[in-house]
Amino acid sequence: MVVFTLVSTSRIEYSTDAMNVCFSCKKELSSESKAGRRDECPSCGADLHCCLNCRFYDRAAPRQCREPVAELVREKEKANFCDYFVFAEGDRAGSPDSGTEKARQQLDDLFKK
Repeated sequence: MVVFTLVSTSRIEYSTDAMNVCFSCKKELSSESKAGRRDECPSCGADLHCCLNCRFYDRAAPRQCREPVAELVREKEKANFCDYFVFAEGDRAGSPDSGTEKARQQLDDLFKK
């Protein structure tokens, strides 16, 4: 379930009942509070407030972000100051290549010698 809250005329906050998952170690995180800029995964120490954990991260989108007014972030796995950050739902976090890998495997199977 996704809940949208209008914060201002240009910003909407999203909240979900889904679990938060670290992009690096794929461990479930407590969803008691929002991820702050300096928060790290208790299991592996990876930054939590980063593009690879964000619902708007999309490798195929311009700047690899589906949020149209977000600034460019060069290091997607590092903590950043993006105001549009929202945890990705479930195990989608950090899986930018999952669709690519599946498609590549299907093509390899199709054109196998």
